[in-house]
Amino acid sequence: MLMVLPQNQFKFMETLFNYPSRQIYYMKYLTVFIFIFSSLWVQAQVTRTCRVRNNSNEQIYDAAIVLPVKDNNVKGVTIYYKGKEIASQLDDLDQDGIADEIVFLSDFKGKEKKEFTITFSEKPFPTNRYAARVHAQMFKKEKDKSITPITEASSPTGTLYKNLHHHGPAFESELMAYRIYFDKKQTVDVYGKYHKQLELARSLWYPTDEQLAEGFGDDILRVSGSTGVGTLKGWNGKKAIHIEPVDNREARIIASGPLRTVVDMNSYGWLYNGKKIDLKSRYILYAGHRDAEVYNTFTGDTDSLIFCTGVQKIKDCEMDQNGKNRIAVWGTDFPVNDTIKYEKQTLGLAVDLRKAKCIKPAEDKANYLYLVEPDNNNQINYRITVCSHKETFGYHNSKDFFKYVRIWASRPCNLLEINY
Repeated sequence: MLMVLPQNQFKFMETLFNYPSRQIYYMKYLTVFIFIFSSLWVQAQVTRTCRVRNNSNEQIYDAAIVLPVKDNNVKGVTIYYKGKEIASQLDDLDQDGIADEIVFLSDFKGKEKKEFTITFSEKPFPTNRYAARVHAQMFKKEKDKSITPITEASSPTGTLYKNLHHHGPAFESELMAYRIYFDKKQTVDVYGKYHKQLELARSLWYPTDEQLAEGFGDDILRVSGSTGVGTLKGWNGKKAIHIEPVDNREARIIASGPLRTVVDMNSYGWLYNGKKIDLKSRYILYAGHRDAEVYNTFTGDTDSLIFCTGVQKIKDCEMDQNGKNRIAVWGTDFPVNDTIKYEKQTLGLAVDLRKAKCIKPAEDKANYLYLVEPDNNNQINYRITVCSHKETFGYHNSKDFFKYVRIWASRPCNLLEINY
């Protein structure tokens, strides 16, 4: 390490060395001085302060603080609040071996300010360092009917629906679980819970009778060929259409906790309205949240292309929307084809499209929709949320669910002011 001393410190050292009899003594002194100075310099480089302020008057629970990583050598972080270590996560979002974002969560009272200390490490920490509050999984089906956990899968045919357990990647927080079908539909399906807990590692989406008796949740929606909740689709002028044909389709679990999951479903070479484009759909779910963020990024010429997203029409559902960028439904139907063993499920679905470039509302036989087009960054981004009537902690009628959705979809996107 090259170290430059201030001029006054250099003159001080020069004076010391004018006494030959003391050169050995002061050489030791200088060595110790440089060691201490260097240690302090290094320490200053690996510790930073992050100040966060809640700009709203409302209480916020499990607010996500997401920070960029500014040093390519960072392999681990430790975060402290008032001297106490709190859980954090370090994500490599583009899978290039270099960390991109730091994530941690905190509760805030209205207008509250907090100061966090972040210490960086060039060595990675164990992945089970903190208790998991989210989970993501994907499994390949083997010929002997066993399943093997995987973090990525791809197919030039565009479908691995029958080759993957629960038909694609799945991810959950304590409140809600989602899965994405690995086929032309790419539909987002949902799994509701009675209690706030992680379940997929045990239930694998399909709970046993014993687990159901124990209080596990299960699949609560039969999506068929619909948008489910917030699936991006093509639009042919009359109805939503699936993402086909493609040159290749890919699913990847980018992050699996402990505080957020990041799951990608990518379609390459999608021939849509005479143009070949790539679509990367990223789903992010945070601990303590039922709602998920959806980021759709296109590569290629999307000029004049119109897409759609929304919520499916649940049987005998009630619908609420603002006509601009928000839509929600509440209804009851059987979640699977087996109507003997399984009972009907009541639930709410909603999409908040404030960040997207909406054209107008629309609908087809299966869905309530909004027509959307890519923004100046060639993206269509929004949020989705779900509530199951079976929850012991959620909403149990359309009135309360729609009220929650209106507040959720009107709350400013940037409630936190972050200085880092």
